[in-house]
Amino acid sequence: MHNGKQIDLSAQVERVKRKTRPWKSIIALLLAIAAAVISHRARHGRSTFLSTSDLTNQFIIYGTAVLFLVFGSVATYGLAGKSRELLEPTAGQAQSAIVRYAILIVGAFTTLVITLVLFGVDVSQLVLGGAITTVFLSIAAQQALGNVFAGLVLVFARPFKVGDKIRLQAGALGGTLDGIVTDIGITYVRFSTDGSVMSIPNSQVLNAVVGPVPAETDDPVVVGDGKPGTPGGPEQPQPRPPGPA
Repeated sequence: MHNGKQIDLSAQVERVKRKTRPWKSIIALLLAIAAAVISHRARHGRSTFLSTSDLTNQFIIYGTAVLFLVFGSVATYGLAGKSRELLEPTAGQAQSAIVRYAILIVGAFTTLVITLVLFGVDVSQLVLGGAITTVFLSIAAQQALGNVFAGLVLVFARPFKVGDKIRLQAGALGGTLDGIVTDIGITYVRFSTDGSVMSIPNSQVLNAVVGPVPAETDDPVVVGDGKPGTPGGPEQPQPRPPGPA
């Protein structure tokens, strides 16, 4: 009984943490914005709330810039984790992880750039270099990114779900494939067919015709006088060879 109470208490503590986590991230984001505003105003000589010396002013500029870096990082990490928790029940684990990583990358890059600006560093070359690098990486990883975006479309459009028995028909797949969907991943759909599991790129699945597998009919073929079998088979009377009667 003591163990049961302890497990129940741990579950309640975890639920409370999940509920308070977004508020911590929002508060950290607001504090980061406030620190950035104070640092910017102090650097440009508009700190009217204090009459400070140059040394104190420098301390305010760089101290609040460091605070922005800390609070911005905390807010980015918390909001990325919360977005994954919200999307995972509907979008799936793989796609929610993509959204989390995207928020982490964008948030970390934005926090770094603003921090450098607050420290008085010229970031124009950094931003230009980052944009050029992004363009080249996008061109190099065009096929992989196409599969990722196709996977997102499959998750949100939901033409099928894991466990469905479907038929895929496309020239790129070599014709028609019948099987069961076992997983919808970031870049591949895993498809169980004929006792083996195939990994099909999401872009090919998105371009294929998708439908249910037609029901098989087990009714025997009826020919001639209504007896089952094939014409001329052992179940049917054999035709007489031509000749004199």
